[in-house]
Amino acid sequence: MHEVYLDYNGSAPLDPRVAEAMIPALESGVGNASSVHRFGQRQAADVADARERVASLVGASPSGVIFCAGATEANNLALIGLAEGTPAERTRIVISAVEHASVREPAQWLHEQGKAKVDVVGVTQGGFVDLDELDSLLGSDVLAVSVMAANSETGVLNPLAEVAERAASVGAVFHCDATQLVGRLPLSMDETAIDLISMSSHKICGPGGVGALLGTRHSIARLRPVTHGGGHERGLRSGSLNVAGIVGLGAAAELVAKERDAESARVEDLRDRLIDGLNTQLSGVRENGDATLRLPNTASVRFKGADAEAVVFNMDPVAISTGSACSSGSIEPSHVLLAMGLSRDEAFESVRFSLGRFTTEEEIETAVQQAVNSVEYVREMNEGDN
Repeated sequence: MHEVYLDYNGSAPLDPRVAEAMIPALESGVGNASSVHRFGQRQAADVADARERVASLVGASPSGVIFCAGATEANNLALIGLAEGTPAERTRIVISAVEHASVREPAQWLHEQGKAKVDVVGVTQGGFVDLDELDSLLGSDVLAVSVMAANSETGVLNPLAEVAERAASVGAVFHCDATQLVGRLPLSMDETAIDLISMSSHKICGPGGVGALLGTRHSIARLRPVTHGGGHERGLRSGSLNVAGIVGLGAAAELVAKERDAESARVEDLRDRLIDGLNTQLSGVRENGDATLRLPNTASVRFKGADAEAVVFNMDPVAISTGSACSSGSIEPSHVLLAMGLSRDEAFESVRFSLGRFTTEEEIETAVQQAVNSVEYVREMNEGDN
Protein backbone atom coordinates (compact mmCIF):
# COMPACT_ATOMS: atom_id res chain seq x y z
CA MET A 1 0.00 0.00 0.00
CA HIS A 2 1.18 3.51 -0.86
CA GLU A 3 2.58 5.45 2.10
CA VAL A 4 0.41 8.40 3.16
CA TYR A 5 1.85 11.27 5.19
CA LEU A 6 -0.71 13.25 7.20
CA ASP A 7 1.55 14.76 9.85
CA TYR A 8 2.37 18.12 8.27
CA ASN A 9 2.01 19.95 11.59
CA GLY A 10 4.89 17.85 12.86
CA SER A 11 7.07 18.53 9.83
CA ALA A 12 6.23 19.16 6.19
CA PRO A 13 8.12 17.47 3.34
CA LEU A 14 10.79 19.53 1.59
CA ASP A 15 9.43 20.99 -1.64
CA PRO A 16 11.64 19.93 -4.60
CA ARG A 17 11.57 23.54 -5.82
CA VAL A 18 13.07 24.66 -2.52
CA ALA A 19 15.74 21.96 -2.72
CA GLU A 20 16.61 23.14 -6.21
CA ALA A 21 16.95 26.73 -5.01
CA MET A 22 19.37 25.57 -2.30
CA ILE A 23 21.71 23.65 -4.62
CA PRO A 24 23.92 26.63 -5.64
CA ALA A 25 24.44 27.56 -1.98
CA LEU A 26 25.26 23.94 -1.13
CA GLU A 27 27.58 23.27 -4.08
CA SER A 28 29.41 26.58 -4.53
CA GLY A 29 28.54 28.54 -1.42
CA VAL A 30 32.07 28.87 -0.09
CA GLY A 31 32.77 31.81 2.19
CA ASN A 32 31.40 33.23 5.41
CA ALA A 33 28.52 35.66 4.98
CA SER A 34 30.21 37.99 7.49
CA SER A 35 33.42 38.25 5.42
CA VAL A 36 34.19 41.30 3.28
CA HIS A 37 35.80 39.43 0.38
CA ARG A 38 33.77 38.65 -2.73
CA PHE A 39 33.00 35.08 -1.63
CA GLY A 40 31.53 36.26 1.64
CA GLN A 41 29.65 39.08 -0.01
CA ARG A 42 27.95 36.66 -2.40
CA GLN A 43 26.81 34.72 0.62
CA ALA A 44 25.65 37.90 2.32
CA ALA A 45 23.65 38.86 -0.78
CA ASP A 46 21.84 35.52 -0.71
CA VAL A 47 21.01 36.01 2.97
CA ALA A 48 19.76 39.55 2.35
CA ASP A 49 17.49 38.30 -0.44
CA ALA A 50 16.05 35.59 1.83
CA ARG A 51 15.59 38.10 4.63
CA GLU A 52 13.38 40.22 2.39
CA ARG A 53 11.28 37.23 1.34
CA VAL A 54 10.75 36.04 4.90
CA ALA A 55 9.90 39.54 6.12
CA SER A 56 7.40 40.03 3.30
CA LEU A 57 5.54 36.86 4.27
CA VAL A 58 4.34 38.39 7.56
CA GLY A 59 4.49 42.11 6.82
CA ALA A 60 7.72 42.70 8.73
CA SER A 61 10.78 44.80 7.98
CA PRO A 62 13.84 42.90 6.69
CA SER A 63 15.91 44.56 9.42
CA GLY A 64 13.62 42.89 11.97
CA VAL A 65 14.41 39.32 10.85
CA ILE A 66 16.71 37.36 13.15
CA PHE A 67 17.59 33.99 11.63
CA CYS A 68 17.65 31.09 14.11
CA ALA A 69 17.84 27.30 14.07
CA GLY A 70 14.04 27.10 14.21
CA ALA A 71 10.98 28.31 16.09
CA THR A 72 12.14 26.67 19.33
CA GLU A 73 15.23 28.86 19.42
CA ALA A 74 13.18 31.87 18.31
CA ASN A 75 10.75 31.34 21.20
CA ASN A 76 13.61 31.05 23.66
CA LEU A 77 15.24 34.21 22.32
CA ALA A 78 11.94 36.09 22.53
CA LEU A 79 11.12 35.23 26.14
CA ILE A 80 14.57 34.96 27.69
CA GLY A 81 15.90 37.83 25.61
CA LEU A 82 13.09 40.06 26.81
CA ALA A 83 13.50 39.00 30.43
CA GLU A 84 17.25 39.69 30.36
CA GLY A 85 16.60 43.22 29.16
CA THR A 86 13.52 43.90 31.27
CA PRO A 87 12.91 47.11 33.19
CA ALA A 88 12.79 46.58 36.96
CA GLU A 89 9.06 47.26 37.14
CA ARG A 90 8.17 44.59 34.56
CA THR A 91 8.26 41.28 36.43
CA ARG A 92 5.55 39.07 34.88
CA ILE A 93 5.10 37.04 31.71
CA VAL A 94 1.66 35.78 30.66
CA ILE A 95 1.39 32.70 28.44
CA SER A 96 -1.59 30.65 27.32
CA ALA A 97 -2.32 27.19 28.71
CA VAL A 98 -1.91 25.57 25.30
CA GLU A 99 1.51 26.91 24.28
CA HIS A 100 4.18 24.70 22.77
CA ALA A 101 6.87 23.38 25.11
CA SER A 102 9.37 25.83 23.60
CA VAL A 103 7.33 28.64 25.15
CA ARG A 104 6.22 26.91 28.35
CA GLU A 105 9.65 25.64 29.34
CA PRO A 106 11.62 28.88 28.86
CA ALA A 107 8.90 30.65 30.83
CA GLN A 108 9.19 28.07 33.59
CA TRP A 109 12.98 28.39 33.56
CA LEU A 110 12.71 32.17 33.98
CA HIS A 111 10.38 31.62 36.91
CA GLU A 112 12.75 29.12 38.54
CA GLN A 113 15.68 31.50 38.06
CA GLY A 114 13.76 34.33 39.70
CA LYS A 115 13.91 36.39 36.52
CA ALA A 116 10.14 36.59 35.95
CA LYS A 117 6.87 35.48 37.43
CA VAL A 118 4.68 33.49 35.06
CA ASP A 119 0.90 33.50 34.83
CA VAL A 120 -1.04 31.10 32.63
CA VAL A 121 -4.26 32.18 30.95
CA GLY A 122 -6.78 29.44 30.25
CA VAL A 123 -8.62 28.62 27.07
CA THR A 124 -12.28 28.05 26.27
CA GLN A 125 -13.75 24.66 25.44
CA GLY A 126 -13.31 25.71 21.81
CA GLY A 127 -9.57 25.89 22.40
CA PHE A 128 -8.83 29.61 22.00
CA VAL A 129 -7.54 31.93 24.70
CA ASP A 130 -10.08 33.23 27.22
CA LEU A 131 -9.97 36.99 26.76
CA ASP A 132 -11.85 37.73 29.98
CA GLU A 133 -9.31 35.73 31.95
CA LEU A 134 -6.50 37.48 30.09
CA ASP A 135 -7.97 40.84 31.12
CA SER A 136 -7.87 39.77 34.75
CA LEU A 137 -4.15 38.92 34.54
CA LEU A 138 -2.88 42.04 32.79
CA GLY A 139 -1.33 44.96 34.60
CA SER A 140 1.49 47.48 34.41
CA ASP A 141 3.97 44.87 35.72
CA VAL A 142 3.53 42.54 32.71
CA LEU A 143 6.62 42.36 30.53
CA ALA A 144 5.27 40.11 27.79
CA VAL A 145 2.21 38.21 26.63
CA SER A 146 2.95 35.06 24.61
CA VAL A 147 -0.02 33.52 22.77
CA MET A 148 0.33 31.23 19.75
CA ALA A 149 -1.42 32.04 16.49
CA ALA A 150 -2.78 28.53 15.88
CA ASN A 151 -2.53 25.41 17.98
CA SER A 152 -0.48 22.59 16.53
CA GLU A 153 -2.75 19.85 17.89
CA THR A 154 -6.22 21.23 17.23
CA GLY A 155 -5.52 23.90 14.62
CA VAL A 156 -7.70 26.32 16.62
CA LEU A 157 -6.97 29.99 15.91
CA ASN A 158 -6.47 32.59 18.60
CA PRO A 159 -7.95 36.13 18.44
CA LEU A 160 -4.57 37.77 17.82
CA ALA A 161 -5.79 41.32 17.22
CA GLU A 162 -7.70 41.30 20.51
CA VAL A 163 -4.72 39.88 22.41
CA ALA A 164 -2.41 42.45 20.81
CA GLU A 165 -4.72 45.29 21.81
CA ARG A 166 -4.85 44.11 25.41
CA ALA A 167 -1.08 43.64 25.63
CA ALA A 168 -0.47 47.11 24.21
CA SER A 169 -2.91 48.67 26.67
CA VAL A 170 -0.56 47.79 29.56
CA GLY A 171 2.67 48.38 27.65
CA ALA A 172 3.55 44.68 27.35
CA VAL A 173 5.34 43.10 24.40
CA PHE A 174 3.13 40.70 22.44
CA HIS A 175 5.03 37.63 21.29
CA CYS A 176 3.29 35.15 18.99
CA ASP A 177 4.48 31.67 18.10
CA ALA A 178 3.07 31.60 14.56
CA THR A 179 4.79 28.39 13.51
CA GLN A 180 1.61 26.62 12.42
CA LEU A 181 -0.23 29.57 10.89
CA VAL A 182 2.52 31.11 8.75
CA GLY A 183 2.06 29.99 5.16
CA ARG A 184 -1.44 28.64 5.75
CA LEU A 185 -3.39 31.79 6.48
CA PRO A 186 -2.59 35.49 6.04
CA LEU A 187 -0.74 37.19 8.90
CA SER A 188 0.54 40.75 9.10
CA MET A 189 2.59 42.06 12.00
CA ASP A 190 1.62 45.60 11.11
CA GLU A 191 -2.13 45.03 10.78
CA THR A 192 -2.36 42.78 13.83
CA ALA A 193 0.08 44.83 15.95
CA ILE A 194 2.23 41.83 16.92
CA ASP A 195 5.63 42.77 18.34
CA LEU A 196 7.50 39.47 17.92
CA ILE A 197 6.74 36.45 15.70
CA SER A 198 8.43 33.03 15.73
CA MET A 199 8.37 30.79 12.67
CA SER A 200 10.07 27.64 11.37
CA SER A 201 11.13 26.66 7.87
CA HIS A 202 10.22 22.97 7.97
CA LYS A 203 6.53 23.76 8.59
CA ILE A 204 6.27 25.53 5.20
CA CYS A 205 8.01 22.84 3.10
CA GLY A 206 11.44 24.36 3.64
CA PRO A 207 14.55 22.70 5.08
CA GLY A 208 14.82 21.70 8.72
CA GLY A 209 17.12 23.41 11.18
CA VAL A 210 16.33 27.01 10.26
CA GLY A 211 13.69 29.53 11.31
CA ALA A 212 13.35 33.14 12.36
CA LEU A 213 12.28 35.56 15.03
CA LEU A 214 10.74 38.63 13.45
CA GLY A 215 10.15 41.81 15.37
CA THR A 216 9.41 45.49 15.24
CA ARG A 217 12.27 47.92 15.71
CA HIS A 218 11.24 48.68 19.28
CA SER A 219 10.75 45.05 20.32
CA ILE A 220 14.05 43.91 18.80
CA ALA A 221 15.82 46.71 20.67
CA ARG A 222 14.50 45.32 23.96
CA LEU A 223 16.04 41.88 23.43
CA ARG A 224 19.31 40.68 24.89
CA PRO A 225 21.29 37.79 23.34
CA VAL A 226 20.86 34.25 24.57
CA THR A 227 23.78 32.94 22.50
CA HIS A 228 27.04 34.87 22.78
CA GLY A 229 29.94 34.94 20.35
CA GLY A 230 30.62 36.80 17.14
CA GLY A 231 27.73 39.21 17.32
CA HIS A 232 25.85 37.94 14.26
CA GLU A 233 22.20 38.86 13.55
CA ARG A 234 22.36 42.30 15.17
CA GLY A 235 24.22 40.80 18.10
CA LEU A 236 21.24 38.64 19.08
CA ARG A 237 22.19 35.27 17.61
CA SER A 238 25.90 34.62 17.31
CA GLY A 239 27.19 31.93 14.99
CA SER A 240 28.05 31.69 11.30
CA LEU A 241 24.87 31.75 9.28
CA ASN A 242 23.40 28.59 7.76
CA VAL A 243 23.32 30.17 4.32
CA ALA A 244 21.93 27.18 2.42
CA GLY A 245 19.17 26.74 4.99
CA ILE A 246 18.36 30.45 4.96
CA VAL A 247 18.19 30.41 1.16
CA GLY A 248 15.79 27.48 1.43
CA LEU A 249 13.64 29.32 3.96
CA GLY A 250 13.53 32.33 1.65
CA ALA A 251 12.47 30.15 -1.30
CA ALA A 252 9.82 28.42 0.81
CA ALA A 253 8.49 31.78 2.01
CA GLU A 254 8.19 33.05 -1.54
CA LEU A 255 6.33 29.93 -2.65
CA VAL A 256 3.76 30.00 0.13
CA ALA A 257 3.18 33.71 -0.40
CA LYS A 258 2.24 32.99 -4.03
CA GLU A 259 0.31 29.75 -3.53
CA ARG A 260 -1.15 30.02 0.00
CA ASP A 261 -4.74 31.01 -0.74
CA ALA A 262 -5.41 28.45 -3.47
CA GLU A 263 -3.53 25.72 -1.64
CA SER A 264 -5.31 26.35 1.66
CA ALA A 265 -8.70 26.11 -0.06
CA ARG A 266 -7.71 22.83 -1.72
CA VAL A 267 -6.39 21.33 1.52
CA GLU A 268 -9.43 22.47 3.48
CA ASP A 269 -11.67 20.63 1.05
CA LEU A 270 -9.61 17.47 1.50
CA ARG A 271 -9.72 17.84 5.29
CA ASP A 272 -13.51 18.15 5.20
CA ARG A 273 -13.75 15.06 2.96
CA LEU A 274 -11.69 13.18 5.51
CA ILE A 275 -13.99 14.16 8.38
CA ASP A 276 -17.11 13.40 6.35
CA GLY A 277 -15.74 9.97 5.48
CA LEU A 278 -14.96 9.17 9.10
CA ASN A 279 -18.37 10.32 10.30
CA THR A 280 -20.11 8.32 7.58
CA GLN A 281 -18.34 5.04 8.28
CA LEU A 282 -17.73 5.19 12.03
CA SER A 283 -19.77 5.91 15.12
CA GLY A 284 -18.42 7.82 18.10
CA VAL A 285 -16.35 10.33 16.11
CA ARG A 286 -15.88 13.71 17.79
CA GLU A 287 -13.85 16.72 16.68
CA ASN A 288 -11.90 18.57 19.36
CA GLY A 289 -11.94 22.35 19.35
CA ASP A 290 -13.94 24.94 17.47
CA ALA A 291 -14.38 23.50 13.97
CA THR A 292 -15.34 26.92 12.60
CA LEU A 293 -12.16 28.65 13.78
CA ARG A 294 -9.16 26.55 12.85
CA LEU A 295 -6.42 25.99 10.32
CA PRO A 296 -7.62 24.65 6.97
CA ASN A 297 -5.35 21.61 7.14
CA THR A 298 -5.91 20.33 10.70
CA ALA A 299 -8.40 18.10 12.47
CA SER A 300 -8.15 16.80 16.03
CA VAL A 301 -10.44 13.79 16.21
CA ARG A 302 -11.55 11.63 19.11
CA PHE A 303 -12.57 8.03 18.41
CA LYS A 304 -14.65 7.07 21.41
CA GLY A 305 -13.55 3.77 22.92
CA ALA A 306 -10.31 3.52 20.92
CA ASP A 307 -6.89 4.26 22.40
CA ALA A 308 -5.13 6.80 20.20
CA GLU A 309 -1.68 5.19 20.35
CA ALA A 310 -3.14 1.88 19.22
CA VAL A 311 -5.11 3.58 16.44
CA VAL A 312 -2.00 5.37 15.16
CA PHE A 313 0.07 2.17 15.27
CA ASN A 314 -2.54 0.25 13.28
CA MET A 315 -2.93 3.06 10.71
CA ASP A 316 0.37 2.14 9.05
CA PRO A 317 1.31 3.02 6.29
CA VAL A 318 -0.78 6.14 6.93
CA ALA A 319 1.09 8.52 9.25
CA ILE A 320 -0.91 10.58 11.74
CA SER A 321 -0.15 11.82 15.26
CA THR A 322 -1.54 11.48 18.76
CA GLY A 323 -0.93 15.20 19.37
CA SER A 324 1.98 17.59 19.23
CA ALA A 325 4.93 15.81 17.65
CA CYS A 326 7.26 17.10 20.35
CA SER A 327 5.29 15.22 23.01
CA SER A 328 4.99 11.91 21.18
CA GLY A 329 5.96 9.00 23.37
CA SER A 330 4.86 10.74 26.54
CA ILE A 331 2.61 8.74 28.83
CA GLU A 332 0.79 11.88 29.85
CA PRO A 333 -2.27 13.04 27.87
CA SER A 334 -2.10 16.21 25.79
CA HIS A 335 -1.92 19.31 27.98
CA VAL A 336 -3.76 21.14 25.19
CA LEU A 337 -6.80 18.87 25.31
CA LEU A 338 -6.85 18.82 29.11
CA ALA A 339 -6.80 22.64 29.13
CA MET A 340 -9.86 22.57 26.86
CA GLY A 341 -11.76 20.49 29.41
CA LEU A 342 -11.38 16.99 28.01
CA SER A 343 -10.92 14.18 30.51
CA ARG A 344 -7.74 12.13 30.53
CA ASP A 345 -9.56 9.23 28.87
CA GLU A 346 -10.95 11.50 26.16
CA ALA A 347 -7.52 13.00 25.52
CA PHE A 348 -6.02 9.50 25.23
CA GLU A 349 -8.62 8.73 22.52
CA SER A 350 -7.68 11.73 20.34
CA VAL A 351 -5.54 11.80 17.21
CA ARG A 352 -4.43 14.57 14.86
CA PHE A 353 -4.71 14.59 11.08
CA SER A 354 -2.70 17.37 9.43
CA LEU A 355 -2.67 17.68 5.65
CA GLY A 356 -0.47 19.68 3.32
CA ARG A 357 0.89 20.60 -0.08
CA PHE A 358 1.37 17.09 -1.43
CA THR A 359 -1.78 15.48 -0.01
CA THR A 360 -4.04 14.00 -2.71
CA GLU A 361 -7.66 12.88 -2.94
CA GLU A 362 -6.53 9.27 -3.28
CA GLU A 363 -4.51 9.57 -0.08
CA ILE A 364 -7.55 10.88 1.79
CA GLU A 365 -9.56 7.87 0.62
CA THR A 366 -6.78 5.59 1.82
CA ALA A 367 -6.58 7.41 5.17
CA VAL A 368 -10.31 7.10 5.75
CA GLN A 369 -10.31 3.38 5.06
CA GLN A 370 -7.25 2.74 7.20
CA ALA A 371 -8.74 4.78 10.05
CA VAL A 372 -11.99 2.84 9.88
CA ASN A 373 -10.14 -0.47 9.90
CA SER A 374 -7.86 0.61 12.72
CA VAL A 375 -10.57 2.05 14.98
CA GLU A 376 -12.82 -0.95 14.51
CA TYR A 377 -9.94 -3.32 15.29
CA VAL A 378 -8.90 -1.41 18.44
CA ARG A 379 -12.48 -1.24 19.66
CA GLU A 380 -12.88 -4.99 19.16
CA MET A 381 -9.67 -5.63 21.10
CA ASN A 382 -10.92 -3.40 23.92
CA GLU A 383 -14.22 -5.27 24.05
CA GLY A 384 -12.35 -8.57 24.17
CA ASP A 385 -10.33 -7.40 27.18
CA ASN A 386 -13.46 -6.44 29.13
